Amino acid sequence: MRQATIAEGTFAKYKKATRKEKFLGRMEEIIPWKELSAVIEPHYPKSKGSGRRPIGIERMLRIHFLQHWFNLTVSN
Repeated sequence: MRQATIAEGTFAKYKKATRKEKFLGRMEEIIPWKELSAVIEPHYPKSKGSGRRPIGIERMLRIHFLQHWFNLTVSN
């Protein structure tokens, strides 16, 4: 655990939100992640036995959306 400095506590209220923070905040407002996850969950692979567990549904959804918004999809 990291100890907070005096500057962090005092000036935290004056911190300006970054573009990344604004974008992610807006993304949280617009997209109903829980509802989308609930729709996909019955079809999403389950962890069986030992081995690598599948990545969480909500994380994969976010990655998918970001790929399409920023045209990061891989084309063959």
